[in-house]
Amino acid sequence: MSEFLDLAPARGAVGMVRLPGSKSISNRILLLSALAEGTTEVRALLDSDDTRVMLEALKALGVEWSRHPDSDDYRVQGVGGAFPVKRAALFLGNAGTAFRSLTAACALAGGEYTLSGVPRMHERPIGDLVDALRQLGANIEYSGNAGFPPLAISPPSAWGGEGDTPHPTVTVKGNVSSQYLTGLLLSAPLLGREVEVRVNGELISKPYVEITLNLMKRFGVDVRRDGWQSFRVPAAKYKSPGEIAVEGDASSASYFLAAGAIGHGPVRVEGVGRNSIQGDVRFAEALARMGAEIGFGRDKSTEWIECRLGCADKLHAIELDCNHIPDAAMTLAILALFADGATTLKNIASWRVKETDRIAAMATELRKLGATVEEGADYIKVIPPKTLISGAAIDTYDDHRMAMCFSLVTLAGIPVRINDPKCVNKTFPTYWEAFASITQR
Repeated sequence: MSEFLDLAPARGAVGMVRLPGSKSISNRILLLSALAEGTTEVRALLDSDDTRVMLEALKALGVEWSRHPDSDDYRVQGVGGAFPVKRAALFLGNAGTAFRSLTAACALAGGEYTLSGVPRMHERPIGDLVDALRQLGANIEYSGNAGFPPLAISPPSAWGGEGDTPHPTVTVKGNVSSQYLTGLLLSAPLLGREVEVRVNGELISKPYVEITLNLMKRFGVDVRRDGWQSFRVPAAKYKSPGEIAVEGDASSASYFLAAGAIGHGPVRVEGVGRNSIQGDVRFAEALARMGAEIGFGRDKSTEWIECRLGCADKLHAIELDCNHIPDAAMTLAILALFADGATTLKNIASWRVKETDRIAAMATELRKLGATVEEGADYIKVIPPKTLISGAAIDTYDDHRMAMCFSLVTLAGIPVRINDPKCVNKTFPTYWEAFASITQR
């Protein structure tokens, strides 16, 4: 693919898309399968840059896995505890979920490891997770700037909580990234003792922690919690469930559901539905508030969501706290271009530390289309222009969600150029084909 992709104007959207597997679920399942006793058959694993770096890292750490021919099904042979390879250099690209969870797992594995990524990964903070792991006795040093990757991990001299302490307790900040808490929870069983993890302050992106807890329970570790402030991980080993399937990606569903609302629809996404364990499925509720018609259903074993424009000629502007849908909220910023007033998305501070500073990037690119944009530390307000500017060249900042979001602008009947379109490979390598299949030119 060239360094840019010119998308022609679209006059509507209709059709069906089978979603790729969820990135969040895929990488959690891979780590759990690796740490568990027994062999796990993983069905419909996402095939993307982020899962590939996780798979390669697990292989370097001594985990055996194989891919079934002509499918996205994998077999992972669990190691039944800490990684058997005690010295490894891991390159994890810009995969935040993989980097944070493997930092915790390697820190508690008793080996010597280095973890690094692309330059942007080295700008994404990890100090709160490192501080929490050090409370448990982990020996982690920064190879570059303090508080940021790359990291050098060495075996500890002693683990926290040893001696007369009934169980180790660790505190982690909750207001920067829920991936810090996820990493601690996933790796805590490696200590072989009950561990209490306390959250300092407000926890953001709570639905992603729900995914973590749900999957840990599937692998035999049932975490007891006190609201969102305290989590007790029992002294239990992970055990393979034998077989586990990856849901379709609810964040990716947002682009096609939004296309159904903008382009009149109906557009249906298969692989995710009302019973999803992913918080981003609640993007459908935001769409309904904006005036779209939403339907849920099931065909045999496959759940689906469908969206079309409601009775109004135009979507309604909304003000929304987006803590529960941080990734899908980006799609709402694009929908704001098609709404009847000012749309304000709040509680999105986590956008600042994602693949790029998404608040700044979104504001910059929306202005290229003529929108009036106000941005703050944790919010963005979008006022659409009377007419969108045609032919804008959208920069994507090596951020897959920026590219996929701005493809929707073509449904205003204008052409758009997407720079660096291959960045979608991070989570959805076939996005451009899928988007073309439901847009009417």
